[in-house]
Amino acid sequence: MKQPSDTAPIEGESSMTGKTSVARELLRLPVVVAALGYLVDMYDLFLFSIVRVPSLTDLGLSGSKLLEDGVLMLNMQMAGLLIGGIFWGILGDKKGRLSVLFGSILIYSLANIANGFVQTVPQYAVLRFIAGIGLAGELGAGITLVSEILPRKIRGYGTTLVATLGVFGAILAYFVADIFAWRASYFIGGGLGLVLLVMRVRVFESGIFLKAKTADVQRGNILMLFNNKERFFRYLKCILVGLPIWFVVGVLITFSPELGEAMNLDGPVNAGIAVILSFASQAFGNITSGLLSQYTQSRKKIMGLFILMSFFFSLLYLLLPTSSVSVFYLLCVFLGFSNGYWTLFVTVAAELFGTNLRATVATTVPNFVRGAVIPITMLFLYLRADWGIINSALALAVLTTLIALLSLWTLNETFHKDLNYNEDASKD
Repeated sequence: MKQPSDTAPIEGESSMTGKTSVARELLRLPVVVAALGYLVDMYDLFLFSIVRVPSLTDLGLSGSKLLEDGVLMLNMQMAGLLIGGIFWGILGDKKGRLSVLFGSILIYSLANIANGFVQTVPQYAVLRFIAGIGLAGELGAGITLVSEILPRKIRGYGTTLVATLGVFGAILAYFVADIFAWRASYFIGGGLGLVLLVMRVRVFESGIFLKAKTADVQRGNILMLFNNKERFFRYLKCILVGLPIWFVVGVLITFSPELGEAMNLDGPVNAGIAVILSFASQAFGNITSGLLSQYTQSRKKIMGLFILMSFFFSLLYLLLPTSSVSVFYLLCVFLGFSNGYWTLFVTVAAELFGTNLRATVATTVPNFVRGAVIPITMLFLYLRADWGIINSALALAVLTTLIALLSLWTLNETFHKDLNYNEDASKD
């Protein structure tokens, strides 16, 4: 059945006749706009980490206050992400995927612009919290919408496109901040968001959601994730599968200067270089994992491969007997590439749950995994006192990998799954 551009097609209805049709499906407005939305989202998410020192210095801070208040800002942003993930997820299932795509980008775009005008640390902290709330909704809503409007055989390509452009947003933030002052960098991010908001006016709602909206089902009831044992563990395992990604980001990349010093490298490690190398290579990892998933017609196999690859390169990173900073940076590239199963991770979370809970799951899962950085880093710092920085990182590499592989092993394959169904509340 052919669908006009201003209607909401049901998943799987579009006919597929070769590469031209695949490209045409992937270039539909909802897919492109969702991908660009995640690009702007990641731009803002990582911009503060990049401009932390110059922005706080400009506000009069120095010495240890740069670290202390910088941690405060990051924690405020993280708190906003956790709260926003729940809010936008529920809203996406109750009111629709488009309500999240419009609301989230409006909030973080305005917060971005306001960040460029701050004069005090408290103002800055409050705006990072508000920005975090806005940032929390973009990825989950985008992945959910793209998964539901594309034919099942190619929806992996669509979610890969979304996640890959998001990584390029982090890279864009690095170069913009290098060229422009920190206030202008925030203005640019806010302006990009508002331009994208205009583009979203013509985006249509998911046909699967519109069908579920007319059904007599509970939509966006987050308690349904906790009052049924099977559903709760399915949800928990979706989160745990992503732990190695944020172990790498939160420990191996964030603390790369300290780890490099403990390895007695022949020069200091620049955290900014480690970050940009890992995220640039993650973009290629996203593409590779998505294409391999389409080729093998399996999400689980490729996710397992990338988790094992991440563990292997983590061991090399921590144990390879080298003093070369260049080799260290090369391992950061490989670690970033291994993190490329982020695309599949979020896609599987969306595919494992019914339409009436899909946005709630797809929005909260990535934000809860981001939030897992807090206990991971706390455990890292706790173990470091007795085990040393290298051994504590090794212990966490083993722990997060084992948890992720066990969780993945017990999840169902979702590649061929029909998404046109609802979670049954009567089983609760």
